[in-house]
Amino acid sequence: MKYVLIALIKFYRSAISPYTRAHCKYIPTCSQYGLEAIERFGALKGGALTLWRIMRCNPFSSGGYDPVPDKKLNRK
Repeated sequence: MKYVLIALIKFYRSAISPYTRAHCKYIPTCSQYGLEAIERFGALKGGALTLWRIMRCNPFSSGGYDPVPDKKLNRK
């Protein structure tokens, strides 16, 4: 499932994103964030982090630097 999600993001970046205007408020962009999160945490947790990031990307957010969390910070 991890590779399917990564392939979908890469398809979006190569086939859809070039034809839309660039307007991402966050650094890294949501697609780059998604790739990093899914590669680092897997399909379930990385997908959830990506979905949460996309939901926060709205006209009322301030944007800015928002990196993928480090695995070391997620201790149990």
